[in-house]
Amino acid sequence: MSHVAVLPGDGIGPEVAAQAIRVLDALGIAHSEHAFGGNAILSQGTPLPDDTLAACRAADAVLLAAVGLPELEGRPVRPEQGLLGLRKELGVYANLRPARGDGVDMMIVRELVGGLYFGAKGVREDGTWFDTCEYSRPEVERIARRGFEIARARGGRLTSVDKVNVMHTSRLWRDVVTALGEDDYPDVPLDHALVDSFAMTIVQAPQTIDVVLTENTFGDILSDVAAAVTGGLGLAASASLGDAGPGLFEPVHGSAPQIAGRGIANPAAMLRSVALLLAYGLGRPTEAAALERAVADALEAAPTPDIGGTATTAAFGDAVLRALDATPTL
Repeated sequence: MSHVAVLPGDGIGPEVAAQAIRVLDALGIAHSEHAFGGNAILSQGTPLPDDTLAACRAADAVLLAAVGLPELEGRPVRPEQGLLGLRKELGVYANLRPARGDGVDMMIVRELVGGLYFGAKGVREDGTWFDTCEYSRPEVERIARRGFEIARARGGRLTSVDKVNVMHTSRLWRDVVTALGEDDYPDVPLDHALVDSFAMTIVQAPQTIDVVLTENTFGDILSDVAAAVTGGLGLAASASLGDAGPGLFEPVHGSAPQIAGRGIANPAAMLRSVALLLAYGLGRPTEAAALERAVADALEAAPTPDIGGTATTAAFGDAVLRALDATPTL
């Protein structure tokens, strides 16, 4: 039987995670909850306790809610360090961020464990602060291969985004992607774009974009722009995958401590993350598609205050479960 490690996180995390757990229960998927992020720092002194990491490694998939607490901002040990550490420990180098709505069906494939976020950083003797962007050829090739495979499966095209006119690592990026396309994926249409002009394309003509391949920092920014164009971060989900072991599935939004405990958080992104978990983590595409439809129905039938409605977090979950119950294929 499949088993999911659930990390409820901080702020609204436990509230939206509770609705995800209701869906897991409805689908008969075993799960267990583990401390992570700010609450783990407060209780155990670390954002990623050893027992939590062990549980994640042993699971078939990991479902993570948002992390972050205001009282821990600026501290030497921060909740976000747990997230970076978990990504590295699980080897999840490919971050998938779908963006759908109003004629848009975009998939951003972001390299997740390299670049500026993981390169050398520090302060020199002269007081200069620095972050280093580093990529190796194998790192670029493995994420590029993932992007080509997804574009091929969708019957679409791949746009590789870089800053080749300025950055040295982008020259490597473009060379590797071009060669891989020519040698192994000649059937997948490939084009290249500079990150600044491509950001404008996302805003002005998102319906023209299919699968996007890009490095860590660019992907972080562009995927947020794409989410804003298609409804906002509160509706955006993500999947982080490696070549082996469990994937990591999480909403894109933050922990929103200002509304925590009020029962009004929108669980759509968390539930869409469960759909990605079903599709990419457990190999259950039929249930994934049904859950996607159920969330779309709930957004119409029981919108939460952030999208102009009055439904509570639990009421939204109720609407999703009703839609799932009415799905004949389940």
